[in-house]
Formats: sequence, structure tokens, C-alpha cells
Amino acid sequence: MNSFRNGWFSEINDLWPGMVQSLEVGSILYNEHSTFQHIMVLQTKSHGRVLILDGIIQCTEKDEFSYQEMISFLPLCSHGSPKRVLIIGGGDGGVAREVAKYPTVEKIVQVEIDAKVVEVSKKFLPHMAKGYESNRHELIIDDGFKYLKNQNDKFDVIITDSSDPVGPAKLLFEKEYFELLKRSLMTNGVVCCQAGTIWTNMDQVEKHFTACQSVFPKVNYGISSVPTYPTGQIGFLLGSIDDSIDFKQPRKIFSESELDNLNLSYYSSKIHESCFILPRFAEKNLNRNVH
Repeated sequence: MNSFRNGWFSEINDLWPGMVQSLEVGSILYNEHSTFQHIMVLQTKSHGRVLILDGIIQCTEKDEFSYQEMISFLPLCSHGSPKRVLIIGGGDGGVAREVAKYPTVEKIVQVEIDAKVVEVSKKFLPHMAKGYESNRHELIIDDGFKYLKNQNDKFDVIITDSSDPVGPAKLLFEKEYFELLKRSLMTNGVVCCQAGTIWTNMDQVEKHFTACQSVFPKVNYGISSVPTYPTGQIGFLLGSIDDSIDFKQPRKIFSESELDNLNLSYYSSKIHESCFILPRFAEKNLNRNVH
């Protein structure tokens, strides 16, 4: 649910009860339903253009880079030298934009269920949708869960940039989905999924973590600061069957000049290492034994 009042958009959702995120709106650029969901693009007074799906803010021009860089470079640098990358979701193109920056990546396959999100993003969010312009990128319009069930390719890194665990996206947070990811992964591969916030969805984070841990022996949960997401924070779940991997220590470390050349504004090796340091309550609730 969302509401417009006196020129403000307010995000109201049962996933984060008792709180609301509001942005002052300059104009409504797009406001239509696709086959799958309601899509809006707003021009806001303080955060530039904002993509909203089913009343939930997906990204704003002001802070989207913190999410896109972290969900991409955490798994990419944990692997070190990925060549083949699969993206599930990510219709705005932001993850594809970041993955295309990584020097060893040769092939990017992206599976997005809603062609309309891609179309709208290309028109109104070109700074993100430029990920689609890479000649290494292949876009497949399909259900990601169904795609994984029916394909036999192997990938070095699989990134799930999904919406929150409601409706059809709920399947992407369960054990069966992680089993499909494992089947599509190289033996030294890495998966990374959007995994909610510890501040309002700790129970969901625990459930998601346990599902991943039941499939992958190496699992960790890291966090990033995204001011326009509920509680200002989002988590990422990483998993691998590679016993030698230590998610806290990136295998690829970029120099400051390399980070500048890659146009990275949030991610660095220091951020990579620190993002896995969680508040004590989260550590206790996850009850983990990770390395």
C-alpha cells in the first residue's frame, strides 16, 4: 500500500509495521500496471528519479549505487575471477551495469520476469539501464525459478536481485530455490541474494539464512547502508560449496585508482570486510558458524 498526500509519496507496508518512508514528489513520470505488478516512476525533490513496484521503493537515483555495487561486487570479489554471471531479476539494469564493470566477466545472462520494468527503466532510468548495453549481456524474459529448473548451464556467480518475499518472489527465499542455484553453479561458484533487514525482518532473515545454510556449507550475511530502504539498511546472503572460500576476505582487491576507474562509489575491500561485522543481537539470532 502507498499513499500520496500534499505532494508526498509514502511507502506503507506490513513487512515493516509501524514505520513509513516518505519522499516529496515533483512529478509522476510513469504510473501503470504491467502483467505482474504496479510500476511507478517519480521525480522527487531530493532523491532524483525513483522506481516503485507495488508500492515499494526499489531504487532512487541518489543512493541506488550502494545497493547495486554491494550485491554485485561482494560475490564477484569473493570469487575473484568470474567469467560467467547469471542475474535473476534486476529489471532496472543496475546489477547488470555493475557486473559489466568487472574485468574478468565474459558473459552476463539476465532473467527478468517483467519486460515492462526493463522498458520503463530504459526510458526513465538510463543511468541504471545502461547495463543492458554491454555486448556481453543477454536478456531473457522469463520466470527466474522456472528458468533455473529448465536450463543446464553453469555459472561462476549467480546474483538474485529480487523484490521482497511476498507473492511470486516468495519462492526465491526458500530451500528449493537454493537447490536450483546450487545445480547451476560451478564448484567454486558463489551465489548472492537480497536478504532483507535485521531491524524489522529478523525472523525472515533467519529463515532465509537457514534455507541457504541447508544447501551451501559456506554461508554468510553482510549488510549495506541504503538510506531510502526501510531502516536504512539491506542485507545480502552469500553462499558457496567451495570449502576454501572466506567471504570476509575478498579474493580480488582493487586499488584506489582501479576503484576510481571502475566508477565505484561505495564498494571497496575495506567495506567488503567490514560488512560482515553484525550487531550482537543479529549474530546471536542467526546462531551461525561461518568462516
